Amino acid sequence: MTTSTTAPTRTTENRGTAQEQTAKISREQLIQLLNEDLAREYQAIIAYVVYSQVIKGAAYMWIAKELESHAKEELQHALIISKQIDYLGGVPTTTPKPVRVSEKATEMLSFDLDNENDTIRNYRERIRQCEALGEYAMAEHIRNILVNEQEHQIDLATALGKEAPATLSRPSGGNPSADGKARG
Repeated sequence: MTTSTTAPTRTTENRGTAQEQTAKISREQLIQLLNEDLAREYQAIIAYVVYSQVIKGAAYMWIAKELESHAKEELQHALIISKQIDYLGGVPTTTPKPVRVSEKATEMLSFDLDNENDTIRNYRERIRQCEALGEYAMAEHIRNILVNEQEHQIDLATALGKEAPATLSRPSGGNPSADGKARG
């Protein structure tokens, strides 16, 4: 009597690097993700316009002025992202993500900081996705936006008396930076 045994096989379906996972994105998926980014830019425009006008107190005057500037930059980002969506054959969304409001200045600034952190993470991923599709010019446009978003993040963290959080990956409840030291 012969028995045959087969070695267990490994499934590599869900394995692979983040880069390999990113490489599987389609142009249609990129359009959808860019539209989510565009909705986030609209959200930022609205939030910065409102917050810059309703934040009160001497301690917040410099950041209120800065938020006005951020609103203008976010409008430029929205135009760039819309152009990229159109280039890919999509239709830019017209709906912003919801804007959270508060009567407390620190809460409004915290809402903005949370949104900037999400935006930075998403744009870093979008750059990888664009490059995986061979859309290098689009990746460069997003890199330029990312520079502004990181400046916004630093401004907001500074206004809150915090360090700019590390935004390399989704939060996992750990330290905001790997070494626990303040960032720039």
